[in-house]
Amino acid sequence: MIDLASLWIFVGAVMLLLLSPGPNMAFFISHGVSYGWRGGVASGLGIGLADLLLTALTAAGITTLVAHWPPAFELIRYAGVAYLLWLAFKALHTSSTVSGSPVTLVPLKTVLLRAMFNSLLNPKALLFFMVFLPQFVRPEYGPIAIQLMMLGVVLSLVGAVFHSVLGVFGGALSRRFSTHGPFVRLQSLGLAVVLVLLAIRLALMTPTP
Repeated sequence: MIDLASLWIFVGAVMLLLLSPGPNMAFFISHGVSYGWRGGVASGLGIGLADLLLTALTAAGITTLVAHWPPAFELIRYAGVAYLLWLAFKALHTSSTVSGSPVTLVPLKTVLLRAMFNSLLNPKALLFFMVFLPQFVRPEYGPIAIQLMMLGVVLSLVGAVFHSVLGVFGGALSRRFSTHGPFVRLQSLGLAVVLVLLAIRLALMTPTP
């Protein structure tokens, strides 16, 4: 079990982190703008699944291994940079070919997987889980791994709901303003810019959490 007082503090800390403006927030809003509210929800679910997997890796001690083995850290980092740049290229290609449709027609499964891999290929996320979750674990309340998984489930649910709301908000913006081809091209260009900024941030990142 988890101490209820610690759980509420944990939820509050998660919300404060989620509410911090930054490229990640822009990523989910832009996904909603480009893929509609359903795509925004799919992105939120994708990040929730990624958080669950990262939690399992943390409980198994894999994140600690990756954090302290530079080749693994660098491999994940550069794979993440390449993946983000590839997504940016795809978005730019969309902006040059689409005309008139307010929402880019991409399968929701693809949108979900893109959001999930965007998180999994970010070694900073591994470091975050390794450092953040254990702060709310109390050995006297039972097995550490079980407490980590419970905290991870809570974080995943809160994160999935929050990011889905951002995606729905982006979808609402798309419905409100996207009536002409130029806006459609602009929203795809905006997504590409966000992805490139995320790639640059990841490329400049150091292993220090």
